[in-house]
Amino acid sequence: MSTRRIAALLMTPALVLVGCGSDRPAEEPRPDGWHRPLPAPSAPARTRSVPAAVRTDSVLPELSGGSGGPAVISIPKSAPSGKFVVAPRTAGHGPAARTGDVAVIRYTAKVWRTGKALPGPYDKGARPQVFAVGRGATLPALDRAVQGQRAGSRVLVVAPPASAYGSTGSARLGVTGEDTVVYAVDILDVVGARAIVPGEQASLPDALPRVRMNKGDGTATVTVPDRAAPEGLVVRNLVDGRGPVVRAGQTLVLQYTSVAWGASRGKDTAELLHSSRADGGPLPVVIGRGDVIAGWDRALVGRRVGGRIVAVIPAKLAYGSHPPKGLAPGETVVSVLDILAAV
Repeated sequence: MSTRRIAALLMTPALVLVGCGSDRPAEEPRPDGWHRPLPAPSAPARTRSVPAAVRTDSVLPELSGGSGGPAVISIPKSAPSGKFVVAPRTAGHGPAARTGDVAVIRYTAKVWRTGKALPGPYDKGARPQVFAVGRGATLPALDRAVQGQRAGSRVLVVAPPASAYGSTGSARLGVTGEDTVVYAVDILDVVGARAIVPGEQASLPDALPRVRMNKGDGTATVTVPDRAAPEGLVVRNLVDGRGPVVRAGQTLVLQYTSVAWGASRGKDTAELLHSSRADGGPLPVVIGRGDVIAGWDRALVGRRVGGRIVAVIPAKLAYGSHPPKGLAPGETVVSVLDILAAV
C-alpha cells in the first residue's frame, strides 16, 4: 500500500468537502492528498525531471551573516550556468538528515535574475518549515539541500527551474519558468525516522488497550481488551512529556500507530490500521485546526512535547459512518501517539 494511501486514513472526511457546502456523505479521501498542506513552497506537478546536484560551479553567489538569523545573499552579475548546486557553507554538529527523517529549517531566498527576495521562514511572524525528507513534501531544492546534512548546517542552493518552481514558475512570487532561485538553507533540527520518546510507560486500567513500543521501528504493538469500547473519547498519558505544552496551530512531529477496536477486540495483537513506520517516517502536521480527525486534535492540544499518549477515539470523532476503505462504519479507533517535536 502506498504512503499516500495509508496516510489518507488520517484525514477528517470534512476536509474532502471543503468549499462544497454539501451535507451528502463524504467520499473516500483522494490519494493525492489527505490534509491541508503545511506552510511550504510547492512546485507544479508538471515540473521537469530534477537534475543531479553538484557541489560547486565556476560562479556562485556568496553568503554572509551570522548564525541564528537570515543570510545575506550576494548575486553575481553573470548569468547562472543552469547547474543545480548544493554546497554546504557551515557545518553543523547535530544528526544528519536522511530519507524518512523530518527536517526543521529556515531559509533566505532570492531570484538570481532580478535579485528579488522571496518570502520565507525568516519573515516576521513566520514559523520554520517542517517537512518529511525525501518524500516529495517540498521543493526539490529544499529537500535535496538537507539530505545528508547535519542539524546546525547552512547550505547554499542554486536551483534552476526544474529543482525550484518548474517550467511554469510562480506568478504570485514573481518567479518565471526560466528563473534560477538561490537559497541559503539553515537546518535547525532533524527528527529521526525511528525516533520515539524516552521513558518508562505508565500502566493502564484493564478496560483500556495494552501498548508495547517497538523501539527498533517506532511503531506500537496494541492489544485491545475483549469488551465493548468506551462511548466517549478517552486519552491517557503513557509517558509524561517534559517539553512545552502543545498549542493549537503548531506543527507537530508525530510517531503514530492506529488500530480499529472492533476488528481487534480480544486478539493477542491488533492489526495495524496505519502507522508512521509504514508511511515512511514521522508525520509533520498542523494540530488543532481541523487538519486531522477531531479525536487527534482534542487528544493532542494541551499535552506536552516528549510525551506518549493512547487515545481511544469514538467514531463521531474519527470517521463516523463513512470511513475510508478498510475501516468498518461506526468503528472506534485506538491511536498511540509520540509527540516528538512542536514548532
